[in-house]
Amino acid sequence: MRQSQTRRRTRIFCVFVEDTPVSVARCKRHPDGCEVDGVFTWEEFRGKEYARNAMEGLVAACGSDDLYMYAVVPLVAFYASLGFVPIKEKELHASVRQRYAWALGNLKGTNVCPMKRMSG
Repeated sequence: MRQSQTRRRTRIFCVFVEDTPVSVARCKRHPDGCEVDGVFTWEEFRGKEYARNAMEGLVAACGSDDLYMYAVVPLVAFYASLGFVPIKEKELHASVRQRYAWALGNLKGTNVCPMKRMSG
């Protein structure tokens, strides 16, 4: 796995198979907290633990801070296995909550679940 710091506040974790990037995860530092997003694995590489490897690297490097995210509902159990727990949307930092502001506090139908991983 290679880690790249694209900006002072954004860290991207990438898993490679040979020279091919197959899975990524991003941790964005906001003024009021850290957000995990951009977790993606190319379809032909799914089911091989690459996303888990990317997320484990992210948690190891960024886990000294509380981490917040909007997880797609089918992946809530996956993120729970990495220490994330479902929370109410109002528990997210304002800067993270802003991404779904268009839902006006009603996440039903958005297929996402707010989650948090405590530091440590």
